[in-house]
Amino acid sequence: MTAARPPTTAEELRGAALRVTAARVALLETVRAGDHLAAEAVAAGVRARVGHISLQAVYEALHALTAAGLIRRIAPAGGPARYEGRVGDNHHHAVCRSCGAVADVDCATGRAPCLTASAGHGFTVDEAEVVYWGRCPACSGAPRT
Repeated sequence: MTAARPPTTAEELRGAALRVTAARVALLETVRAGDHLAAEAVAAGVRARVGHISLQAVYEALHALTAAGLIRRIAPAGGPARYEGRVGDNHHHAVCRSCGAVADVDCATGRAPCLTASAGHGFTVDEAEVVYWGRCPACSGAPRT
């Protein structure tokens, strides 16, 4: 028995009911190859793969891919939104107060929501986002700014 091959990027886009373009393929592959990239870094990666693309087109594609669940947008306080390809699991993030580096942190409970709100205010809670703040290994010896 042969194992099923993983879907191509184009097949994933079609499966999410998104039009397949060279820019969208390059964008999805750039986000997945990167590490919590800001939109400008995503744009640079896409330009390296397919040539010119406007920053506005990058933002529109990031929005569409996030809405489709193919990528995840995180927005640590005080910094730009970042995009990552790790989706579909219940993980959190650690953010460095000095340099802004972001790292994935697996959830201790594994299931979403991993926390229970003390007051739900009528909401049906399906996710809890945890952000750990501190200093990364590279900055831990540097003086605080």
